[in-house]
Amino acid sequence: MPQELRTTALACLLEPDPATKVAMVAAMAEAQLSIDAQAPLAPTGPVPGRPERPELVPPRLVGRRSMITPEGRAMLVHALAHIEFNAMNLALDALWRFPDLPFDYYTDWLRVAKEEATHFAMLQAHLQVLGHTYGDFPGHDSLWEMVDKTRGDVLARMALVPRTLEARGLDAIPPLRAKLAQAGDMAAAAILDIILRDEVGHVEIGNRWYGYLCDQRGLELRATYAELALRYEAPTLRGPFNLEARRRAGFSELELSDLPA
Repeated sequence: MPQELRTTALACLLEPDPATKVAMVAAMAEAQLSIDAQAPLAPTGPVPGRPERPELVPPRLVGRRSMITPEGRAMLVHALAHIEFNAMNLALDALWRFPDLPFDYYTDWLRVAKEEATHFAMLQAHLQVLGHTYGDFPGHDSLWEMVDKTRGDVLARMALVPRTLEARGLDAIPPLRAKLAQAGDMAAAAILDIILRDEVGHVEIGNRWYGYLCDQRGLELRATYAELALRYEAPTLRGPFNLEARRRAGFSELELSDLPA
């Protein structure tokens, strides 16, 4: 393992095997690595590294996830695992890609990478209990597409990935948890409790660094967000919104008032 954090994060990101990637992230989080915020880094392979499966398809082709059948529940757990695998990759990308940021930026995203890797591992283990594994069903690439579009600007990345796409998870998790619990899958429901708890912190990290970068550049937070969402064609947000979780994640009352009714 390299002895510098951003270099190690890039090595983790390039690893295609999910189990190996999770183990590498865990080892990185435990190691006492130096941070070189100025190091010039470049990938030596495809970004992100990922396995041949799941097949990536448009969101409308992912398939229905009926809670009535074990197969349908497995499809939902697989979709959640795919989200967490991509979330682990996006945290690793935020770690290595953007230079010249404060020390705390890198340690914050190290924490996110570690927690996302844990989420993926829990969901993968539960998938195996359900008789499946990651890659058995198709997935879509919407989250990573926005990660890729914002690769040239850390401000856009913070605005449109953690505080937009990941924040949608704060809204989506409670009804998904309720469906799984109603179907009797209390183990999956308990995993979603952990994910929701941690995702509040991840969105808060995005909010905090977005605010920091706006301050550094002399930009007004809400107007800048609206401009970035338009420029990068961010998805239109739709309710219902988990306002309590969004408040805990650092959204102001003015920002919450900007959400569509």
